[in-house]
Amino acid sequence: MLTQIINGHILTPQGWLKDGSVLINDGKILEVTNSDLAVIGAKVIDAKGMFIVPGFVSMHSHGGGGKDFTEATPEAFGTIVNAHLKHGATSIFPTLSSTSFDVVRQAVATCEEMMQRPESTILGLHIEGPYLNRKMAGAQWGDFLKDPDPNEYIPLLESTGCIKRWDISPELPGAHDFARYTSGHGILTAITHTEAEYPEIKAAFEAGFTHAAHFYNAMPGFHKRREYKYEGTVESVYLMDGMTVEVIADGVHLPATILKLVYKLKGVEKTCLVTDALKYAAYEGEPIDDPRYVIEDGVCKLADHQSLAGSIATMDRLVQTMVKKAGIPLADAIRMASETPSQIIGVSDRKGTLQKGKDADIVILDKDVNVRCVFSYGNVVEGTNTMIH
Repeated sequence: MLTQIINGHILTPQGWLKDGSVLINDGKILEVTNSDLAVIGAKVIDAKGMFIVPGFVSMHSHGGGGKDFTEATPEAFGTIVNAHLKHGATSIFPTLSSTSFDVVRQAVATCEEMMQRPESTILGLHIEGPYLNRKMAGAQWGDFLKDPDPNEYIPLLESTGCIKRWDISPELPGAHDFARYTSGHGILTAITHTEAEYPEIKAAFEAGFTHAAHFYNAMPGFHKRREYKYEGTVESVYLMDGMTVEVIADGVHLPATILKLVYKLKGVEKTCLVTDALKYAAYEGEPIDDPRYVIEDGVCKLADHQSLAGSIATMDRLVQTMVKKAGIPLADAIRMASETPSQIIGVSDRKGTLQKGKDADIVILDKDVNVRCVFSYGNVVEGTNTMIH
């Protein structure tokens, strides 16, 4: 069915377009035009002066709606996807935290099956760990941590094409061989949970590590050892011009000043926004019944308040934080949640921008950057149409 969205500010790759319209047909964008004259036979949707923007690409999220992707079932995957979809995440790469390879294989099977479904929101799997530096990994993963084992990861990757991203600590023995293999197979390979300084980051980048996971978190900055000073992972990543980064822009994991700094130094094209969300994101069920964690200040913390445990953010909250707290222009904040991640993870041929021929994944935001309507493949997502009729 032909649908026409009119009367809004449309974010195009060239900038904002006012008084135009977006034409949708068969799940695709038929045209983005500077005319808002009604098209004969089209169902017209009035955006009422709001912002019409690309759907968000969520490339680092562990869970939501009370479920975690390591549950590895279609039910869990479906619950999480639907929870985040209502907040504008029209493309999702399920993230597995460090777990057994049996669970990874189970998640691969689930991911493959769900990717086969028509108009799937899931575009591939993201693995974080289990090849992590123990000193930087957190106690919750201890049982699974190990050095990269080619007898383990090569058979897995040769058995499936659904793994699109893998994050490990670059300083581990065998990590560079891992990166050469994964990057050579088109898998986005990221540094994470690391103590690496400049020589190691430079060597890692040359081996195929091209992205930094949850930048600033679980990695050191500038520091001293005895009387001498050393650059940290953070400064080293800044110096790698070709290395992209992601930030957890929930307003808690990083202060607004640091979000501004990343935007200023890495820029829109090299920076994307991620939730790194736990199962408590977009969750409306019973309160947490786990003595290890508390939810305060819009984030999940360890019960002893010694550390943040993880985000409960959704993609719309990231954009709101960048605009309202960090003072980033709305267009740039949206690009970092849509266009940039789509390019970094290799789906920009069909996602990330409002352009002819791409999937009709569209979000309508009001002036306060609240989601008012979400379209996935041209269909209004149930429960999101709060004003558009």
